[in-house]
Amino acid sequence: MSLFICSLNSGSNGNCYYVGNGREAVLIDAGISCRETEKRMKRSGLDMATVKAIFVSHEHGDHITGVPGLSKKFRLPVYITPATHANGRIPIEEELIRSFRPHEAISIGALSVTAFPKFHDAADPHSFLVSAEKINVGVFTDLGISCDQLIRYFKQCHAAFLEANYDTGMLEKGNYPYHLKKRISGGQGHLSNEQALQLFLTHKPAFLSHLLLAHLSKNNNHPQLVEELFQPHAGHTQIIVASRYQETGVYEIFPNTQRSVTPVKKPLAKNQSQLSLF
Repeated sequence: MSLFICSLNSGSNGNCYYVGNGREAVLIDAGISCRETEKRMKRSGLDMATVKAIFVSHEHGDHITGVPGLSKKFRLPVYITPATHANGRIPIEEELIRSFRPHEAISIGALSVTAFPKFHDAADPHSFLVSAEKINVGVFTDLGISCDQLIRYFKQCHAAFLEANYDTGMLEKGNYPYHLKKRISGGQGHLSNEQALQLFLTHKPAFLSHLLLAHLSKNNNHPQLVEELFQPHAGHTQIIVASRYQETGVYEIFPNTQRSVTPVKKPLAKNQSQLSLF
């Protein structure tokens, strides 16, 4: 048994993360258009027919833009808290709205999705852990701080999407107004490269095979900078920097000792598409 993961887009221009087992899958956020999501899924060898639900972390536009279109076209239930739905004013058909509660697992076929609260400047923001057959994949972005709950769930991960939003020096010296700099770094905004690295160094489990660094700032960060910061400490963990312009490879995640260190091309299931090489 394994899980397949892919970042379809990651950044302030849109966030969408795929986790599935070949038969069923979920999208965590849908911040790019329905059409673009479909295109990127197809290029990745991923079948929209396997997607069974969308989970929404919070109401900011870069996480919800594609939710109405995808939900309506593919009749996908949308798991969202009442406060997030109300503040985002997301036009979701009533019969497709589902709610969730912190720390209570929701079954989507063989997948289990557990939400937990995070610090971010939104109405009711949550991170997610997607699990199946003793494999855990975390989706941890838009984090003001590395809190105890984040640490608890990160320690369980075989793979994770982890925010590394900004370089502290670039943010301080950049041309953002002071109030925006404080919003980003003030504990309800985003996680810096250094904070993300500290979490990784201090709390990574021995079985963490893949770390996808996510939600990089366009103006206050650079993919090469992040990669150079993490690679010397990577050990057995494959470091991937998720792009704000295109999808990543599709990575296969195994429990504990098994791992795939490169994007894979593997049959999803009988009569389904295959994963593409990147």
